[in-house]
Amino acid sequence: MIKDEMTSMERVLTALGQEEPDRVPYFLLLTMHGAKELGMSIKEYFSRPENVVEGQIRMREKYGHDCYYPFYYASLETEAWGGSTIFYEDGPANAGAPVIKKIEDIESLEAPDVWDSPQLLKVLKSTEMLKDHAGEDVPIIGVAMSPFSVPPMQLGFDKYFDIMYEDRELFDKLMEVNTDFCIEWSNAQLEAGATAICYFDPVSSPTLIPRELYRETGYKIQKKVTSQLNGPVAVHLASGRALPIIDDIADAGASVVCTSVIDDLTEVKTACKGRMSVLGNLNGIEMRNWTAETTANTVREAIEKAAEGGGYILSDNHGEIPYQVPHEVLMGISDAVRKYGQYPIDR
Repeated sequence: MIKDEMTSMERVLTALGQEEPDRVPYFLLLTMHGAKELGMSIKEYFSRPENVVEGQIRMREKYGHDCYYPFYYASLETEAWGGSTIFYEDGPANAGAPVIKKIEDIESLEAPDVWDSPQLLKVLKSTEMLKDHAGEDVPIIGVAMSPFSVPPMQLGFDKYFDIMYEDRELFDKLMEVNTDFCIEWSNAQLEAGATAICYFDPVSSPTLIPRELYRETGYKIQKKVTSQLNGPVAVHLASGRALPIIDDIADAGASVVCTSVIDDLTEVKTACKGRMSVLGNLNGIEMRNWTAETTANTVREAIEKAAEGGGYILSDNHGEIPYQVPHEVLMGISDAVRKYGQYPIDR
């Protein structure tokens, strides 16, 4: 294995500065795999911040990727609002029953206090512990659900789209409460030691809604959130298409856009040039069955498409690598980045 010349932080910052570091940085956004490392169930693993910290440290030591990712699961945020989570043995946790039973309840809805939520405090503790361990050598990626994209867990997709299209007064009220919470939660993670916030916003993707509606809603909300955060933001559409709204995402203040495998990586890189960096776009679902040859060729192709000139971080396209992706594939990604990702890129 080629010895790295830079720390992960130096490498990532150089790439984000639209310059070429020693090699292409790569983020293995591993969450549930930490449970495997510790021989625990997924539910037990996420029950203590010490577990998550140990899992993150072990996985980075094994695969050599360029970040720590103290993300637990998406529904953890709704737990702070009084919701529940359903755990599975071999897959991501899902939100339980919606916390908003009737849309009229939005009128009296109040955001929870970040500092009074045991679940959120676990994430902050994990972040602090990883920061103590990493210092300034490794980026720590915090996660916040977009105020525009968390409502499907709060009240269900059907009711959410009803108010989005038919009751803008209630929609605006929900966005106001969610936005206040998102800003407080994001800044709390940055204060705890996160380097940047990954802002998950799949509902904004043109895969789900027309760009015209996005411009009236998700775009304005992202712009408000990013303007009040104390650190950089990466917008992640969680497998949704990004290319048709690249200009909007950049204009709303993102430093990085995380692109889907549906998007052409070359076109995304070209569209972002000089404005944003690109993260992506390995297919996490297909990754479960990759051979050694497929792994190497896929990583090489992504690097050839997007790495030249910096501004690129290789990663999966969803923001969470499936539990079923085997060790051999993850190690293969690591080896391929070091083989094909040394700058200058050899085409």
